[in-house]
Amino acid sequence: MNFSTLFRLEENLNLDKKTLVVLRWIALIGQLIAITLVYFILKLDFPIHATLFAIGLGISTNIFLQFYIKATQLKDFYSGLFLIYDLFQLGILLYLTGGITNPFSLLLIIPAIVSSTFLSMGTTIILGLITILLLVTLTFNHLPLPGIEQFGLSFPNYYLLGILISIIIGLIFLSYFGIRFSGETKKRSEAFNKLQVLLSKEYELESLGGQAAAAAHSLGTPLATISVVVKELKNEIGDDPKYSKDIELLISQTKRCSEILKMISEKKIIDDKFLSSTTFEALMEEIIKSFSESSNKSIELDCEKDLNKAVIQRNPELVYGLRNFIGNAVKFSKKRVLITISSNKENVVVRINDDGDGFPDDVLNLLGEPYIKSKISTNQSGLGLGTFLGKTLLNRKSGRVTFDNYSSLKGARVSIQWNSKDLNFSS
Repeated sequence: MNFSTLFRLEENLNLDKKTLVVLRWIALIGQLIAITLVYFILKLDFPIHATLFAIGLGISTNIFLQFYIKATQLKDFYSGLFLIYDLFQLGILLYLTGGITNPFSLLLIIPAIVSSTFLSMGTTIILGLITILLLVTLTFNHLPLPGIEQFGLSFPNYYLLGILISIIIGLIFLSYFGIRFSGETKKRSEAFNKLQVLLSKEYELESLGGQAAAAAHSLGTPLATISVVVKELKNEIGDDPKYSKDIELLISQTKRCSEILKMISEKKIIDDKFLSSTTFEALMEEIIKSFSESSNKSIELDCEKDLNKAVIQRNPELVYGLRNFIGNAVKFSKKRVLITISSNKENVVVRINDDGDGFPDDVLNLLGEPYIKSKISTNQSGLGLGTFLGKTLLNRKSGRVTFDNYSSLKGARVSIQWNSKDLNFSS
């Protein structure tokens, strides 16, 4: 892992300034209340002036952060500096008030936990190492815990070591959890962003098709008028060489414009047909045809058990989701892909079977999650973002997607099932 990857420089990580300011105010006010209670209410002796100075310094830095730093998002580096300062400030307070025997010593792990959730792994590792160093130091070097001498208390070394080990374990566990949680959240967010971009492009193309048809319809009448006028001019001018070439050019260009508009209109008719009502069988045949033109593998469609033959409304999510899984089957199959459609009045099930090597066992239960990677398969493409997008799109249209290796062709199988009422079937 190189430096840029460890600190995720390309991601430009930031921590919201308001979040950091609020967290620091909570910590500082809590520290102030704690030492006030212990010194003035419980009457326990410790270096009150030194502790107040340390807290006052922390308050001044937070005022500076809140009012003098204008940026609303703090970069990873600067956020890390403030968290490192908070570590040392709390370490000084703990040194003055009993070290690791102080019940508040557990709070030393908070900066690393905050970093693991919002900042880079490199910053989290640095904060974690500093935290461990401070914990070890405070275990063997600290002023007495307030009241310990008054009540004749003492802590054996093995007890102090037990506290040290337990806090370090908590630090490692919570930091790892924060790193994993934030990483998974970020991956899922990126995948959904790509999904939104994909859908926006599909709907944009659909909108452009409608605009093109409207333009073709609107321009048809004026072009026809121009064509009639030009022909009338040609009849009046006759064979006059001074104007006949220009008239012929106008006629030819008008004809060309009419042909272009006709092509646009015909394309729109195809698009309308593609996005209008259809059956699963017709939809599958069109998708299969598009893959058959670019692949020499056998792609078969079995509709023998499609008893309902119901009509559905097409949409980009449904078409793209099915195309994605059929495309994967064609890509990973050896020679043959079999698509079966079975339906009755209640359900419709589409199964996409191939004769490839099947899904890797170590990711079979994870399929549909973004950015997964097989450790036992040499060909890992098609098992990450594309599968996630296809499954998510079909889920949005009430489809339930499952994956297994029980294909009739002894390869991978993707099954998509709908309830008829969820697809708004119309006979």
